[in-house]
Parts: sequence; C-alpha cells; structure tokens
Amino acid sequence: MIGTLGHSALIEDLVSRHKLDISSVAGQWEAGVTQVVEEPFPGIHRALVIVGADKRGTIFGLYTLSEQIGVSPWYWWADVRVPHHDALYVLPGAHRMPSPAVKYRGIFLNDEAPSLSGWTQEKFGGKNHQFYEHVFELLLRLRANYLWPAMWANAFNEDDPADPQLADEYGIVMGTSHHEPMLRAQQEWKRHGSGPWDYAKNAAVLDDFWAKGITRNKEYESTITIGMRGDGDMAMSSTANTALLEHIVADQRKIIAANADAQMQNPQIWALYKEVQEYYEKGMRVPEDVTLLWCDDNWGNIRRLPIEKERQRPGGAGIYYHFDYVGDPRSYKWLNTYSITKVWEQMNLAVEYKADRVWIVNVGDLKPMEFPIEFFLTMARDPTRWGKDNLQDYTTAWATREFGPEHALEIAELVSLYTKYNSRRKPEQLEPTTYSLTEDHEADRVDAEWRDLAARADNLMAVLPPEERPSFFELVLYPLKASATVCEMYIAAGRNRLYAKQGRVSTNFWADETRRLFKEDAALSDEYNHRLMGGKWDHMMDQTHIGYTFWNEPPVNEMPAVQQIQPQSGSRLAVIVGGSDAPTQEMPMFDDINRQTRTLELAYLGTESVHFEVKVSAPWILLDSFSGDVTKDLTLQVSVDWKHAPAGYAKGTVTVVPQGAQPTVVHINALKSVEPASGFVENAGIVTMDAEHATAKRSATGVSWRLLPDFGETLSAMETFPVTAASTLSGTSQACMDYVFTVFTTEERTLQAVLAPTLSFMPGRGLRYGVALDDNPETTVDAWASNTDADWRRAVSDGVHKVTTNLGLVERGSHVLHFCRVDAGVVLERLLINAGPPNSEYLGPPESKRATTFVLR
Repeated sequence: MIGTLGHSALIEDLVSRHKLDISSVAGQWEAGVTQVVEEPFPGIHRALVIVGADKRGTIFGLYTLSEQIGVSPWYWWADVRVPHHDALYVLPGAHRMPSPAVKYRGIFLNDEAPSLSGWTQEKFGGKNHQFYEHVFELLLRLRANYLWPAMWANAFNEDDPADPQLADEYGIVMGTSHHEPMLRAQQEWKRHGSGPWDYAKNAAVLDDFWAKGITRNKEYESTITIGMRGDGDMAMSSTANTALLEHIVADQRKIIAANADAQMQNPQIWALYKEVQEYYEKGMRVPEDVTLLWCDDNWGNIRRLPIEKERQRPGGAGIYYHFDYVGDPRSYKWLNTYSITKVWEQMNLAVEYKADRVWIVNVGDLKPMEFPIEFFLTMARDPTRWGKDNLQDYTTAWATREFGPEHALEIAELVSLYTKYNSRRKPEQLEPTTYSLTEDHEADRVDAEWRDLAARADNLMAVLPPEERPSFFELVLYPLKASATVCEMYIAAGRNRLYAKQGRVSTNFWADETRRLFKEDAALSDEYNHRLMGGKWDHMMDQTHIGYTFWNEPPVNEMPAVQQIQPQSGSRLAVIVGGSDAPTQEMPMFDDINRQTRTLELAYLGTESVHFEVKVSAPWILLDSFSGDVTKDLTLQVSVDWKHAPAGYAKGTVTVVPQGAQPTVVHINALKSVEPASGFVENAGIVTMDAEHATAKRSATGVSWRLLPDFGETLSAMETFPVTAASTLSGTSQACMDYVFTVFTTEERTLQAVLAPTLSFMPGRGLRYGVALDDNPETTVDAWASNTDADWRRAVSDGVHKVTTNLGLVERGSHVLHFCRVDAGVVLERLLINAGPPNSEYLGPPESKRATTFVLR
C-alpha cells in the first residue's frame, strides 16, 4: 500500500485506527515511513505500507525499496544489471526516513556540447521531455529533488512545453543557473530580448521579460534566481555598482510578488558567483529571506562560507559546486577527476558552517560523472552516514550494489585509485613535461601505477558475467583505461623529446608509442560511442581532451608533437646518470638508512652493437651487471654493500668502458652512520615526510589533528577537527604535530608544506598555520599570503598548494619540526625540508626512510 498523508483515504484510515504511526514524520519535508502492518483491512493478513509526509517522501520511499530489491539508480543510465532473487523479504516493524539534511539537492547539466547535445539529438531529437523523463527518474532514484537544466543552446521551458509539466508531475524542483534570473533562460533573451542586457539602460524591457517568466511558471515548484550578471555568463560592466544591483533585486522581488502565487515565491536564490561575491564583500545586501548561494572556485574549493551572523538568516545558504568547468586555467569536461575524499572534505565544511539549504553541482554531460554525482547527493541527504573514516566502505557498498559482492573490494580499489590519480592533474592539463623523467624516475613510477591499474581492470572485465560487462565498462574500465592511456601517451611523448635531445635510438620507439597510445584513445572512445550497448551512448565520448594549449578545448584531439632521429652510424654509447639530461658525472649520495638504489643508463646511440665493461673502485659498490652487449638502452642498478662499506663518508667511482670509446667515470658518495640518527632521514638533500606519519600529535582546546585517509595526491592528509573551532595563534594553546628528522650537513634549508588548495573561506582571516624548529619561536604562515591569479592557477592545476618557509641554518643531526594549527581548514598532505631549491618532481620524491635512534657500523 502506497500513499501520501492528506491525499490517501486508505492511509488516513490506518492512521485513525492506530495501525500506522506517522507521528515522527507528519508535516516534515520529504520524510516518510515504511511499515509492515498486521491485519490492515478485512481479508488482508499483512501489508507493506509506504507512506510519505509529502509527495516526494512517498516517491523516495518507493525508490528506496526498489534499490533494496537490487535495482541500481543507474540501471538505465549506466546499464547496471538487475539481479534475480527467488524471494524478497522485508523486516518487520516501522522504518523511518527522516527529512534530508540539505533541502534542495540537485545537479546542473552544463557545458553539454558536443557530447550530451550530440547524444540527445540522435536519440530524442533534442533535450526534450523524452530526455528529461530519464533525468527526472534518475534524480528521484538518487533521492534528489532539484535540477538546473541544460542551457548552452537550450531553453527548458520554451523548447518543449511538456518539460515543466513533466518536472512538476515527477516532483522535480526546477531552477535556472547562476546567470539566468527570474526563470528565464539565456537563450530566451537571445530569441526575444530587445536592446542591451543592461538594467541601467533597458529596465522596462527587462522587467517585462522577467515578469513573463514568473507568470509562465507560477504553478510549478521552482527556485527563483535573482540578481544579474553580464550577458552570456560574463561579469557585469565596469560601471555596475552595488546600488544598481540592489535596485535590480528590489524590482525583481516586486515582479515576483505581483506575478507568482504566494506559495511559489520562495525560495529566491542569489548566486554569489565570481565577481558577484565581490559585490557582497563590498556591502551589497539582499533581503534576509533570500538564500545566499556560495560558490566554489570552479575547481572544487569553496570560496566562502557563512559567518555566525549569516547563519541566522531565514533564507539560509547553499553551495554551487563543480565536477565540470569551462574556463581558466583549462576547461575540464571529459571524465571524472574528483576523488570523493576531496568532495567530502569540502562539503563537510559546508555542513558544519550551515550552508545546507541548497546543494547544486555542475556535472557537465552527466554520464561520465556517475560515481561523484551519487556521492554528492547521498551526502546532501545524510552527511552523518558516510564520513572520512568510512569512505572506502561507501565505495565498496556502491561496487557491491552495481556488481555483486564477489569482486566489490577490487572494483572499489580500482575506482578509488583512478580518481586519485586523475585528481593529481586533470587529463586536459597534462603535458609531456608534467612528470619528471630525471628525478627519482617519477614518470616511470606514475606510468607503472597506471599500467598496473589498467591491467587489473582488464583482467576483471574478462571474468565478469556478460550482463555486468557493459556497466563495468561505463563505470570503471573506460574512465580508468582512457585516463591511463592519455597519461601514458604524454609520458611517452616526454621520453621522445628527452631522448631526441640525448640522441638515443629509442627516440623513434617512443614516437611510435605515442602514436599507438593516441590511436588507442580514439579506439576506446569509438568502443564507447559505437559498440557499447549497440550504440546506445553514441556521441557521449565526443569530448575533445588532448591538445589543449589554453583554457578552451581544441577543435579536435591533437597528438603531442614527436620527433624522429637518424641514428649515428657505428657503435656508440652514452652514460647517463639517473636519466638526467644534464652532463653530470656524480650520483646523489647513498646512505645506510635510505639504502638507495640508483641507476646508470647506457643510452644506445648508434647502429651497431656496443660491448661494455664496468669497473668499480671499491668492492662495496654493487652493480647488477658488469659487462654486456648493448643494442638498445640498458639501465644498470647501482647500490652499496653496507656490511662492507667503511664507516662515515666514503668515496668511490664507477667506470663504464665502452668498446673502442673513452671510459666514463661516475663518482659515488656514501655515508655509513657513525652518529645516532632518528626520525625521517635526509635523502639527497631532501627530507620528505607524509603528514600522516607525525612522530607525535598534541590536542588543545578541544581541537585535534585527524587523518583523512586516501586524501590527496600521494598517501593521505591531516586536518584539524572540529572545523568550526576558533583560530589559535602562537602563544595560545595549539593542536600540533611533531616530525623528527635527521640531516647530514649544516646548511640553509627551507620547509615546503604541501597543502590541499583550500581557500581562505572565512572573511577576516587567512588560512594560517605555525611552524617551529626545535625550541625556536613559532613562525605563523598564511598559506595565501601571496594570492595572485598565478598562485591560484598553479594550485588548482597542481591539485595542491605548495607553500615555502625559510628555516634558516639547520645544524647537522636530529631535529623536531612542529606544525601547529592556527586556522581551521588547513589540510596538510606532505612536508619537504630542502637544502637548495625545491625538488622539481611534480609529486615530490618518495617519502624518506625513518630510523629509530641507533648507531649502525
């Protein structure tokens, strides 16, 4: 039995006879009860009753039951199989579905050409009610209630008059984007507007245009965007001022009051997007019943959250977030690049600072963003259900629902890792030089990670039942393998360019490999568009994603340029230390705690085989090969036999003697500890420490550092909780983390803090932390003390914000670095202590080894 309170005589009868208890949900927004009722009516022994406090409460009760039966919300949108059950069971008693934490929870279809536009045109003849019927059902199955419709070349209310009627029938609350006020689409102004989009010059025409939008939709449940931006999602003119904008809002509210039914006049939303937030900061205000929609920076970092006074406003506050963006530094529209750990951390700030009236996320074409969309909307409904400590359980539960329990843990790991790798740098921003080919073999490590992940996904695809393979391809294999292919292609192009400079014969192999990977990317897109589900998703992977040179997408995918070389004739060989393109003849130092293995590359330059021999000056210098014949590049592994190495500093040489050529002498330096070492130990001038591995942590004033598992680019991160606690400056009681480390030389050193690119989201303060070395006074550092456009571009492109502080002269030996909390919201991923300039690796070197206090002889 299914019904809504106040709309079902049968439900009301059960309530009056005390068969059904609805006291806990009556009158509450989108709440409901599912209850097994004994002897509800004569002749009925038992009934499963689903009752909603309102229309959507009933709908959500139905779709919750559907999901419990095994129907994924993505059964149509991602072709997830519906498993067969011989029998279905429900638990006895009543099960309450409370009101959601966020009142309006939805998505924004945006930047929808070429993919979504091409697909809808082919399948439905455009973005009409046939298309939106699928969108509405998906939202309801995800227990969402809100939509900003596609708007690039579309007008939802005008293109198909059945659109708003169908939305109302389904119970979907419709809004318009941040720059489309008064329920009018931008396209409608292009079609019907006259004169400039300028209220100072054309108020009467704009008032009439807006009034028609309110009148047309007055019977439908909507949110009404107020305010005004420039035409085409641009900033207002330079002559715009707060007085004019306040006048616009006042006139808009008069139009709403005159043309909309009383119950349809709210909520009114003012989106504080880009420059509009600056108007607010300069003093512009709107009535207290208007919802302030705060925004991120288009890259997943919330710009501003409500202060205490703003949290008391009856209109409340919300968040406009992005999984897709067209704009600087480069557009990202192709695939999901958001780890849910990042989404949770930012949206948890929104929860705690009471920005909980509206959550709307820009999802681009919708289709490639299935996983983060569902997490975002799930968190909006109940932010207490999933938190930082059980996000992996969420991913596993999602994988279990979609593919069953047998492979759920493996699938969850694949999804977590590919989103983590993609969030390091979005595919559209990759370059041949992104990952270092010369420092710690960074590019090799990244390449190996992606290749391993793709191989695991391929192996899993082969053993899944046929009915699960389409959804696995859409939700896991394609986004993972396509991302891996593009990253591998750029690394191959980087090797091609470096090896061409070095004259290696392998230059040509890496040119061919770049071409192969470029073709593989095209083949994967072709499989998605044309072979998957008989072409059901044709055009959905039309988005260009290779060859960006500035913010806007290239017209076609363009392979990175490669070079071909003509090898030198004869037997030719070059000795290269660690892949470097510099003519160095000395390896970085070896030490007996990090116990490094370093490489010598024998670069093949000619057309004939080259015999080589290697001589070492001391028996403690170890190599994996001392002679051989080279017909292609060969890498030699160099290490130290610490049992026989002399104590203290030792020097030696490795001499490579190619047949018929001059020998190359490479100098080796080694340090075998003769003094106690503790904590993280310097490796080649750098101490690298993952934030999670603090030697000690101290809480203060109810604030403590807590782990964010799997957050960020490398291992994890640390953040202080509660995130609403007041700032704690130096000299007060602070929550701190201590890191013990050892350096081998007395030198000037710097500290590089690798932070999440969180913005200073509370006015009147920065995003500060304190650092102190040993017993020295604490230095307060503002992460955004330099906050230029270039600083922001670098941070969002890198996915981290790197802040450097001078530590001064650091004596050789062991020290303690204190990292202390000042402001809430600082998320620390890594710490690097450098002698000399910061390391050039994109992700930074691997974490330094740790030693307990000991003497090794």
